[in-house]
Amino acid sequence: MAITLHRCPNVWVKVSGHPCWKVQKALDEMSVDYVIAKGPLRRSKRDELEQQSGQRAYPVIEFEDGTFYRDESKEMERRIREGRLGTTAAASG
Repeated sequence: MAITLHRCPNVWVKVSGHPCWKVQKALDEMSVDYVIAKGPLRRSKRDELEQQSGQRAYPVIEFEDGTFYRDESKEMERRIREGRLGTTAAASG
């Protein structure tokens, strides 16, 4: 499964409290195939992300079927580590 991780452009920030890094690290550690889509740093510039996903906050995961998953990074990390990210049905519930 190849997914897209929409995240902030600060990929160099690798501290445990950073939401984008927290989710990216969980994807890496669980060997989930993904690509990074770096978006604008300022929320006011995230119109395209909001049009696509309904969200202005990072991180956002886009599945191959074009659906999106967004939650608090702690919950996203937990779902990834539990192996429950695999389907959009799992992501929505």
